[in-house]
Amino acid sequence: MTEIIETDVLVIGAGIAGVGVAAALADTHRVVILERETQPGYHSTGRSAAIFLPNYGNDVIRGLNQASAPLFQQRDVGLFQAPLLTGRGSLTVAGEDGIEACEDFVRNGVGIEAIDIDRAIDMVPILNRDHVKAACYQDDAWDIDVNALHQGWLRKATGLGVQLYTKCEVVGANRVAGEWEVETGDRTFHAKTVVNASGAWADITAGLFGARPLGLTPMRRSIAVLPAPDGHDTRSWPLVDDVNEAWYMKPDGGRMFVSPCDETPVDPHDAYVDDMILAEGLYRFEQAVTIPVTRVESSWAGLRTFAPDRTPVAGFDGEVDGFFWLAGQGGYGIQTSPALSTLAAALIARRDPERAIEALLAKLSPDRFG
Repeated sequence: MTEIIETDVLVIGAGIAGVGVAAALADTHRVVILERETQPGYHSTGRSAAIFLPNYGNDVIRGLNQASAPLFQQRDVGLFQAPLLTGRGSLTVAGEDGIEACEDFVRNGVGIEAIDIDRAIDMVPILNRDHVKAACYQDDAWDIDVNALHQGWLRKATGLGVQLYTKCEVVGANRVAGEWEVETGDRTFHAKTVVNASGAWADITAGLFGARPLGLTPMRRSIAVLPAPDGHDTRSWPLVDDVNEAWYMKPDGGRMFVSPCDETPVDPHDAYVDDMILAEGLYRFEQAVTIPVTRVESSWAGLRTFAPDRTPVAGFDGEVDGFFWLAGQGGYGIQTSPALSTLAAALIARRDPERAIEALLAKLSPDRFG
């Protein structure tokens, strides 16, 4: 016999987006979260080497970053016992072909200073003086404790009565008498509003509800974990990235995460590393440093899903009643999640959003794609 479950809001996806909006709605709404995997945060959220960079992204992303900063900086200690942010700093370097781009980055950014090569090498002693021809630094860059953020919101949500169903994939949906009837095989969920927070699967999910796909594209991003170079303690090093996005290196627990900054369009799937792309990225990293890459301890890949304009989608579908988009966060999903969760909850509850992000609504709306 099929179990029938009534709720106000049905959230599809238990990554940072879905759990964040569920936590924001939980004190005023009945909320259910559906997750197709065996655990929440299995895909992009659980594979993010996140850093909070206020200068990162386009104007909409930067606005969301600014609106998200207070939660990170003045955390609710009842939800997040340890700090969500740890100081890191970000050092951008350039080879001969990136000098002009580095100068533009300093000129157009906020809080970014040009520095000489000696200072860059003082920060990261393995940089290759023969390769690095320009550098700039921003102190306002912070490691994000992604697991603490995700789990804190999940504890808040479930503590307020939100129900989480794992291994629960939507297979069909119908709009009946102003409500959604959502089928998952052995259960039927009735909800006034459905939130599409299904990440790389968001366009596929939309099709089940009769909504037009928006052209969201999952893109693979790969990471290699390298041991710390002999004789070096990497823990105090900043994140280092190439101005042309040929690679980045993020210290982590005495090791180095190195990425080729790949953005390979793929179908939604349990992402895996393309060894050739990873090897090419590690080669580019080797040119910029004085150490060889002799051993890769491990590697992984995740999917970052972008809308065509590389701006997230947050808002009700203009053609399908009760269907709310919260997707397309790309590489900014963790650092913008406080603002997007608050905004989504306000729109779903038919409340006025915070003034800081109200001006961004048109640029976030799914209706911008026509």
